[in-house]
Amino acid sequence: MTEKQKEFNTMSETKRWNGPRLAVLAAFFVNGALLATWVSRIPAIQNKLDLSEGTLGLVLLGMGVGVLVALSLAGGVIGRFSSRTVTIAAALGMCITLPLLALMPNPATLWIALFLFGAATSTMDVAMNDQAVLVEQRADTPLMSSFHASFSIGALVGALLGAGIAWLSIGPFLHFLLASVLFAFITLLFSGHLLRVKAEPTKGESLFRLPPKIVWPLGAIAFCAAIGEGAMADWGAVFLNQSLNTTAAFAALGFAAFSLTMTIGRLMGDRLATKFGSVSIVRFGGLLATVGLLAAIFTTQPLVVLAGFAAVGAGLANVIPLAFSAAGKLSRLPAGVGIAGVAAIGYAGFLAGPPLIGLVAEASSLRIALLIVAFLSGTLIFTARAIKVT
Repeated sequence: MTEKQKEFNTMSETKRWNGPRLAVLAAFFVNGALLATWVSRIPAIQNKLDLSEGTLGLVLLGMGVGVLVALSLAGGVIGRFSSRTVTIAAALGMCITLPLLALMPNPATLWIALFLFGAATSTMDVAMNDQAVLVEQRADTPLMSSFHASFSIGALVGALLGAGIAWLSIGPFLHFLLASVLFAFITLLFSGHLLRVKAEPTKGESLFRLPPKIVWPLGAIAFCAAIGEGAMADWGAVFLNQSLNTTAAFAALGFAAFSLTMTIGRLMGDRLATKFGSVSIVRFGGLLATVGLLAAIFTTQPLVVLAGFAAVGAGLANVIPLAFSAAGKLSRLPAGVGIAGVAAIGYAGFLAGPPLIGLVAEASSLRIALLIVAFLSGTLIFTARAIKVT
């Protein structure tokens, strides 16, 4: 075979995976944008229902419970129905439940709605990561960080739109409804290009699966990163709005700053991991996130807080993508089961984080509560070695 033929075959193979790659990028974008749409209006929902920090933390627990329950089922569901079908169904489920969050009249009903939204979010998360591993393996090139960068871009877009719509004094329901229609359209537009992989359920196994022990170390790393991401999502805007008395529009910029640097970090992630290694990326990321969060906690200047949140985003950018990529490559587990196991442990941070931060904040202050998050980010410096799968 001549060099020109080899070059042509390489180009043809790359072109072959452009459709599935774009479809997975779109799925990650939609997931991030829908999540950020909700996050950007948490202060408005809190004020509408007159929720204290402690009550808000317990309400946000609904989403964490939904995430954890769905993660225990996701691997089995994907095995039965395929990651393509589950990705599409869960994305539409997010679009349907998002407007409901603005209609709930009290904390109890909001808890239920957040449970459903969280379940759809995490189910889509596992399914689209399974698609990402498939595309990455078949394209034979590192792609995982770029997929997660698309999530961050979606989160940034959702946060900025949320800030703008809040500034225009448009209510959360109309905001959520318009966002749902837009992102449902994007989902259906690209869904035909997702990889059609035959579902392969394991006989005799139930849908419910506990994380296998082999993924526990990776799950611990994902846990620390997830609780940091969750703190920025659930409490970043609240910290700026209430602790520093900024406007709701400025407060929404906190998550935008976090999402911006996370996006940049993930766009560079594949090259950085190749050059420096995954262990070094996680170790340095933990250090940067800890320093950034401490800077935000011990200042009264809103711009310094934005810079601190930006540092957290840059530090945590590639931790979860590297953990998922490692889990998808474990030789003794199907990719979907490995990813679901790491996600189940890691995203337990979303379950433990909101009520823990809320209750500590009510007992002392939100600044003190965020110190817990800084400590967990710091542990990544010492546990990073587990990310290297041999």
